[in-house]
Amino acid sequence: MNRADATAESAKGTGPLSGILVVDLTHVLNGPFGTMMLADLGARVIKVEPPGGGDDTRTYGPFLNDASLYFASVNRGKESVVLNLKDDGDRTIFLNMVRRADVVAENFRPGVMARLGFSYAELSKVNPRLIYASSSGFGQTGPLANFPAYDTIVQAMSGIMSMTGFPDGPPTRVGTSLSDLLGGLNLFAGITTALYAREKTGRGTHVDISMFDATLAFLEQGTMEYAATGHALGRIGNRHPFLAPFDLYECADGHVAICCGNDHLFAALCSAIGRAEMASDARFQANESRVKHVAALKVELEAALKLQPAAYWLKIIHEAGVPIGPLLDVAQALAQPQVAARAMLVEAGGIKMTGMPIKLAGYADAAARPPAPALDQHGARLREEFSR
Repeated sequence: MNRADATAESAKGTGPLSGILVVDLTHVLNGPFGTMMLADLGARVIKVEPPGGGDDTRTYGPFLNDASLYFASVNRGKESVVLNLKDDGDRTIFLNMVRRADVVAENFRPGVMARLGFSYAELSKVNPRLIYASSSGFGQTGPLANFPAYDTIVQAMSGIMSMTGFPDGPPTRVGTSLSDLLGGLNLFAGITTALYAREKTGRGTHVDISMFDATLAFLEQGTMEYAATGHALGRIGNRHPFLAPFDLYECADGHVAICCGNDHLFAALCSAIGRAEMASDARFQANESRVKHVAALKVELEAALKLQPAAYWLKIIHEAGVPIGPLLDVAQALAQPQVAARAMLVEAGGIKMTGMPIKLAGYADAAARPPAPALDQHGARLREEFSR
């Protein structure tokens, strides 16, 4: 074990969720992302994997030193045990875990756990204080409950894909597994909320998370437009549907993002780029009018911005108090000093990955984290611990 890993291991169980035991049956992305957040905040998370290879993502690329980065990125800080939940001996070990657990998390298709005899109704008899958290494509109820789903299917069915892209282009998937990650984030929030509620009631509950629900909740402007007009919001590229200027703009050597949320900021922008007269142009005086003339507004702004490189405008416009930012690729984004200052690029098992976005005063936010486990790495010890 190298020094960073030793430091990370020594920090396990010291966060605000220290003392919480999570039995994690989740696999692939949305569930493991949520339970990893619990582990990052100090919970003990035991990942129960099926025989025959464990979590499917152990075989997903990209790989570094024969380890799946896909798996490593959402399973750091967990323990691994392989259990066959159809085998009587392994079922006994699992039930012994449940008796002592605070949380059981699963993201199977609805009905799978019930067929195994491990529904919430059954496990709550074993442990009435148990938080039983389920995350699935469409939730435990409704006509789509048993509909199989991956992230792209949910993005397509939620409306968000229809809103993403440019008007003359096709519907486009958001550039990350957004629906999976939103499902995991809501799983984390549901579990921690249920743990707080248990402090008042003394009883557990069933947390029911849907990737579809989680994505719908993030439609924001699309839902607003539909509520206001009865029509769906179409693809509009990078601009904001209700504010202008609020877009990417071309400079002499690249692009910058500029966002003016009110008329005062727009006037400050016009002065900064040497086009103060634009603020009194009837087409651009008020935000509502700027939105109506957004194409003409972009032409006028870029006529000025193309005269200088992006670095020049980043300094000048920022000094004018107008929100502006550079267009960065992933490597450039991760290289920013802000990322290091906020421990948002951490090392776990020699692998670089994004850090924990929840920062709590009084708790360490280490740049070294415990690594993801090898398959059944802790199996012998865990079987002994929960043999009775």
